[in-house]
Amino acid sequence: MDTLINKHDTLEQLIYNEDIRIQAIDVHADMDILLIVLNTGSVLQEKLSKYPRLHHASNEALLNYELLGKGTGIHWPDLDEDLSLKGFLRDAVRNQVLGNQVA
Repeated sequence: MDTLINKHDTLEQLIYNEDIRIQAIDVHADMDILLIVLNTGSVLQEKLSKYPRLHHASNEALLNYELLGKGTGIHWPDLDEDLSLKGFLRDAVRNQVLGNQVA
């Protein structure tokens, strides 16, 4: 029997099959919020305090970001921080399933 090993997990399949990409981010440091705007019109929300480098950064450094991989990741060159769309989606699903509880 032949087995097919899928090289992408479920979230990666969703991202690539549906062409989901990060379009922009919006930072509200005073409210501890990072908004991730997707090309689908959806907006994901994360706490800046979850990411120490982002949490302690200046607004100027936070606004100096680059989209990686055609919008599958974000890079902050001044902060040496990289975050992925896959991680944001994983967290959003986890929060939804757990009733928005923060682990």
